[in-house]
Order: sequence, then structure tokens, then C-alpha cells
Amino acid sequence: MRLDALLDPEAVTAHLEGRFADVQTAGHKAVLFARSARALVGAGIDPQEEVRAIFVPGRLEVLGKHTDYAGGRSIVAALDRGFCLVVHPRPDARVRVHAVGLDESVECEFVPDLAVPHGSWTNYPLTVVRRLARNFGRELRGAEIAFLSDLPPAAGMSSSSALMVGTYLALAEHNRLEEREIYRSHIDDELTLAAYLGTIENGQNFGDLEGDRGVGTFGGSEDHTAILCSRAGQFGQFSYCPARFERRIAVPQGYVLALGFSGVVAEKTGAAQVLYNRMSGLVSAIVDTWCQATGRTEVYLADVLSGSPEAAGQLREVLAEVRDGPFTAVDLATRLEHFVCENEEIVGPAGDALARGELERFGLLVDRSQALATDLLQNQLPQTDALAALAREAGAAAASAFGAGFGGSVWALVQEEVAVDFLTDWTAAYGAAFDAERDRADFFLSQAGPAAFALEE
Repeated sequence: MRLDALLDPEAVTAHLEGRFADVQTAGHKAVLFARSARALVGAGIDPQEEVRAIFVPGRLEVLGKHTDYAGGRSIVAALDRGFCLVVHPRPDARVRVHAVGLDESVECEFVPDLAVPHGSWTNYPLTVVRRLARNFGRELRGAEIAFLSDLPPAAGMSSSSALMVGTYLALAEHNRLEEREIYRSHIDDELTLAAYLGTIENGQNFGDLEGDRGVGTFGGSEDHTAILCSRAGQFGQFSYCPARFERRIAVPQGYVLALGFSGVVAEKTGAAQVLYNRMSGLVSAIVDTWCQATGRTEVYLADVLSGSPEAAGQLREVLAEVRDGPFTAVDLATRLEHFVCENEEIVGPAGDALARGELERFGLLVDRSQALATDLLQNQLPQTDALAALAREAGAAAASAFGAGFGGSVWALVQEEVAVDFLTDWTAAYGAAFDAERDRADFFLSQAGPAAFALEE
């Protein structure tokens, strides 16, 4: 579509109708697209030029805390909040990204040795540029990209992953990556694309698509899967390493999602990055210890546990013998127990309960997941524990923290007819309990939204 077409929010709202649950949400996104379009006009792009407009949602992890990079499973959804990007292709290899809300921009060339500074939002798009140059050669064309987001930043809703996915989508189309043989030999659908994008973030190789240092955190592809593979009105259950679709579960009729950001940021930088990477480091150490003791060659914890009915017990015995290394035997055993419980005793049964409409059982299983995150995963803070408990006290059918932890947000499943009152009560109760976080906290309602998509004329 032409750039000037995006400057009319009313017309863009009409394009977005049907993508979101209500016209109000579509209208809000149209305003964000218009502001992003104006930023490109301000950067010198002719309003008559052709551009692409892309919406990339944030993600909600219903269940499956720190399971994906271990080869486990999770239940996820897209939010109806996210990034609105407007993209104008360039004939040269220059990439310029405008963060409209921050009034900042960054530019670079498509080069495989691009120096990427950590510690700011620029880490995420520049890491994508560097990896694409490494994987698909120097003959790539750049773009002018302007974006705005209505996600609360660093709130555990995968704003960083969404920005990376958006940057990839902005650059992949006009470079026709899908037509390249190396692309077709590695990526054949949205699910494998999500897995590839996960390796851009964590720095791993993806087959012959060589990795680099990534953004500095070691995670899996859960976020990217939710962003690219979700369907409006549904939760999706997936397993990982390799990524596999398992099922979709409809959000119960008459229910909506309430999101509460604790006001404690969940940035994966500095000390928080160390804590986050410790979670995955423990899993790697468990598998390495197993392989050294048994001579086996499993890569992922889920594969170790599925090897035989006795594997879990044998693994516990192996870990009990650990005497040195970066982690204690107790730390390793505790991390193992969390994975076993979350992955095998909660995700599947909770999905079954939700699919059958057994909301009381679903809520109890979600409560257990929250308690295990506090007691075993040890990535919760008093603020996120309180948010989940206060949501249940206010009448939520289920509530849990999600994402990396050490801050971030809590989701709650609430009846739509009382959702506004619920949100008011939840906000007030949290503010009364945590005065210091009151002004930074953010509460809003969301449907289970659509996957990333480009607007079509």
C-alpha cells in the first residue's frame, strides 16, 4: 500500500476490522500505524511510495515456565497489543530503524560482523541484521523501518522478541529470502521460521544457518512461536526442540484475559540476564552430567526423560552424586523437579481441563504452576506472587505469572461481563499492597489475538 494511505486512521481501521475482536482495538492500532507512517514521511520518504505495514503481537505464556529450551512443551497465545511497523525498502544495504515512541533511531549496513551494542533497544534489530547478513550473504537490501508499540516495555510480554520478529519480517519480504535454496532447505512453515528466529535471539546455529552471539540471553523459540503461529480466540500448545504443534484450545466462551504488569521490569540485561541464563545453564548442566555418567548423547532434557520409564529416577541418582562444578547437586535436583512437574504434570492436564471446560481444575493446576515457580524455579518476586494471589481473590478463574520471571507480569482469566470491574479491583488491591510500584504498574484487558500479519489493501 502507499505510505499516504496509512496516514488516515479511519481507513486503516477498516483494513484491520476482523483481525481484532473489536473496532476500538483496531482503531488504536490504526493510530499507531499513522504515527509510524508520519515518522517515515519526516525521514524523507515520499508519501506516494509503496510501503508495508506489519503488526507483530506480544505473547502470553499460559503455562510452560522455562520449558521450551529444554525440549518441553507450553501453552501460549498472542496478545492483541504489539508492534505496528511501517517499512519502506531501500535499494542499498542500509537499514535505518526509527523507534517513534522514543524519538530515537539507529542505522547500520547489512554486514556479518556488525558491532551490536548491548543494553538498549537497538540490540534487537541490529542482531537480526547481523544474522541475516551472516546467513544469506552480503547482497541484501536494507529498509527504512518505523515502529510504535502499545506493549508495556520489559514487562515479560516478549516486546524484545516481537521487535526482532518485526525486523525480520520487515527485511525478509523484499529480499525474497523464501526463494533462496538455503532458506527452503531449512524453513518450510511458520513453526520452523519461529525456531530459526529463536536461534537468532539465542545465537545458536540452525542447521547450516550459522549462529553468532545473539542478544546475550539463552532461551528457546516459545516467544517466536506464539508471535507467528497463534490464532485469534485460541490458546496453542506446542513442544520444542524441534518445534511441534500439538493442539489448539479455545478460550472459554464469555472469558477474557486480564494482564497486570507488576511495575518491576523484566529486562534481560545486567544482573537480570545472569539470573535468566542461570535457569538454562542448570538445564544444560543436568544433561551434561547425565551424558558424562551414562555415555549417552542426548541434547535436551526432555529427550533424557523420555528415553525410558526409569530415566527420571536414574537421572536423580546421577545428580545426587555431583560433588563439584558450577552448580550444587541440590540446585540441579531442584531444577529437574520443576521441569518434570511443569512439563509432565501440569501443561498437558491443564490443557485437557481447559478443553473440557473444567475451569476449577484448570485454575488449581495453574495455581500449582505458580507455586512451583516460587518454590522450585525461584524466579518470582513478592510482587508477581501477590498479583497472582490477588487476581484469584478478586474472582479470576486462573492466574499466573509468565515469561522469564524476576519481575514482569501476571495473566488472569476472567468473565468478560465483569472484566472491567475486576480490573479496577485488581489494580486497587495491588496498589494498596505495593505503593512503590503503583505508578509503574499497568493493567489492561486483551483477547487472545492474531499472529503477526501484514496489512493488505
